[in-house]
Amino acid sequence: MIGERLYDLRKDFGLTQDELAAILKINKHSISSYERDKSEPPDAIKIEMAKFFGVSVDYLLGLTDDPNPYNGKHPVIRLPINFPESAKRSLYDYISFLKSKYTDRQDEDA
Repeated sequence: MIGERLYDLRKDFGLTQDELAAILKINKHSISSYERDKSEPPDAIKIEMAKFFGVSVDYLLGLTDDPNPYNGKHPVIRLPINFPESAKRSLYDYISFLKSKYTDRQDEDA
């Protein structure tokens, strides 16, 4: 998965393999090998890639489709393991309800 994501990000940024290799201070053959999933970059290189492209390492690895790294500015609520998908949908609906309820109140208070 990292190969496909790396290739897409590099193309989105308009970079050649040579240019990305220079930025990451590695050789072009390594970039080519990573993009073809022939080898996997060391963790330190994955971190540098994520920083450069402004994505999470989880995104590079294919663990999430959300490229945005967690920035610590928003609270996170951890759901229990095996939390049912139907319950997640209900939870998202309830969050939307609460957001609209309290947004409407703020408008009234102003």
